[in-house]
Amino acid sequence: MGVAHAPGAFVAHTGTDAYGPGKVIGVDGEHRRVRFVYFVATIRAADLRTASDDETAQVRTWLLQKQERYGGQW
Repeated sequence: MGVAHAPGAFVAHTGTDAYGPGKVIGVDGEHRRVRFVYFVATIRAADLRTASDDETAQVRTWLLQKQERYGGQW
């Protein structure tokens, strides 16, 4: 059985869209470290859902823009 919302997974919060969609960058037990488009936060995995295709595209575009502007791994 795999880890729900493993690193690299595109996700969104189940209860609010204030975070915007994001990408999981770390796992710590039942919590996930997520780089949302507005900030980075640690969220319970149970409070996340798989991002829709549109949300995934939004995050990918955002990450590419940040990488082009600042370099490095986003």
